[in-house]
Amino acid sequence: MLSLPLPIPTKNTLISLRPKHFCSRRTCRAQTHPFSPLPSPKPLKPLDPTTVARVALREHVQEEEERRNRSALAGVSPEGEPLPSELQDDLMPKHVAVIMDGNGRWAHQRGLPTAAGHEAGSRSLRELVELCGHWGIRVLTVFAFSYDNWIRPKVEVDFLMTLFEREIKSQLDIFLREGIRISVIGDSSKLPESLQKLISDAEETTKANSRLQLIVAVSYSGKYDIIQACRGIASKVKDGSLELEDISESLIEQELETNCTEFPYPDLLIRTSGEQRVSNFLLWQLAYTEFFFARELWPDFGKSEFVEALFSFQQRQRRYGARL
Repeated sequence: MLSLPLPIPTKNTLISLRPKHFCSRRTCRAQTHPFSPLPSPKPLKPLDPTTVARVALREHVQEEEERRNRSALAGVSPEGEPLPSELQDDLMPKHVAVIMDGNGRWAHQRGLPTAAGHEAGSRSLRELVELCGHWGIRVLTVFAFSYDNWIRPKVEVDFLMTLFEREIKSQLDIFLREGIRISVIGDSSKLPESLQKLISDAEETTKANSRLQLIVAVSYSGKYDIIQACRGIASKVKDGSLELEDISESLIEQELETNCTEFPYPDLLIRTSGEQRVSNFLLWQLAYTEFFFARELWPDFGKSEFVEALFSFQQRQRRYGARL
């Protein structure tokens, strides 16, 4: 074995572990710690509901983009969406109405704020408008905000008003390019003044468009629609410009808020989220409308669900009281 000559101390000595410049707590109380202390965490600012909603929707948006990419690979272009083979062009409804229900539940099921559900719902509406324009539907009426919804939490109502403004501004150029006319029905007196002006300007700007009319019901009540029509007719009777015998269905139709369109009576009403009621929407106009109740929540309602509703509509016989 190889051995190396190493010096071995002859005494047992203790080596001090203290540094040369050690000072006790008593003599050096003010000595700083060799490591800098960690900074105190800054309090987080509360996130704006719009920011929270947009961040929460990132995954939903990615899924939507992937779906569109798959459609593009299959030869389907969003700019020229062909009518699905299972639908017949001559049986397409002229007027489709939609109760867009389930935004809040969609968000809560995912642990997201309600605002995220409304954001996702706006994407579904944009897709539906696009499909209606390509498939020859003349009028699309959507129930965006009921007069009865004013009792909801103020933060949600304020967010919806902001969302309405943002959607009109962002879509206006598309409406002009695609020939879409926008009309808004409902009690606009309760809307923010900025939104009232924006609506008025958008209606004026798009009034000559004829490819598709998008009617948005905001602060709308079907009951009040009938009441204001009755008041208008009563006023004409009172001032002598109308006789009682002249009151008819067509006259009432002219006084309803849907007098803004050539096709005031929906052929098909779609309600999402599995609920099966009309919720004070177009009470007079739905007299002979075909109903379709979809199980999907509104943000999940897309092309395939719309095709299913249209296919169901085309299988029905509309008799209007007659026997076929």
